[in-house]
Amino acid sequence: MLAVYLAMLETEEDQRRFTRLYEAYEKKVYAVSLRILGDPTRAEDAAQQTWFQLLRNWERVSALPWEETEGYAVTAAKNCALDILRAERRTTAFPEDWDPPAREERQEEYDYLVSLIRALPENYRRILELKCVEEQGNREIARRLNINESTVASRVMRGRAMLREQLEKEGYCYDAV
Repeated sequence: MLAVYLAMLETEEDQRRFTRLYEAYEKKVYAVSLRILGDPTRAEDAAQQTWFQLLRNWERVSALPWEETEGYAVTAAKNCALDILRAERRTTAFPEDWDPPAREERQEEYDYLVSLIRALPENYRRILELKCVEEQGNREIARRLNINESTVASRVMRGRAMLREQLEKEGYCYDAV
C-alpha cells in the first residue's frame, strides 16, 4: 500500500519523509483505529483513510516538526475511525422484505447473487447492494453514505472477493478474462 501512497507525492524528498512517517506510525495508526472500532477490517479501512487524509494535507503535515507528526497522525486516525462510526449510525439497511429491481434474463442466478450480498457483513453488504443491485457509481455511493470514495472502492473490492470466495466454495469457477 505504501507504493500507492508514494505515487501520490511529487518529489523524492516528500516520498522519503512520507515513508519515514508511514514506517514510524503505521502500527500506531492501525492500533488507534482498532481500539475505537473494535473490528480489524473496519480498522484497516480507517487506517487507509488516515493515510489518504495525511496525503491530502501533506503541505501542512510535511511542514510540522518531526516531534509533532505522531500526534497529528494519531489524531487523524482517531477522527477517521470516529467518522466511520458516525457514518454507520446514519446508514440504514434495506428492509428484509425489500424487493430489488430484477433483470429478466437469468432471474434465478440474479436472486441467488442478491441473497449472497445480503449475507455479507454490514459494511460490505450495504455498499455492494448500492453498487451491484442499484448500479450506483463509487462517487454516488460515497456521497450517499457520507464516506470516502477510496473506502467505497476498497469495500467493493473486498466484498466482491468475499462473494467470489463463497461462490468458489459452492463449486462455481471464477476465471478472470
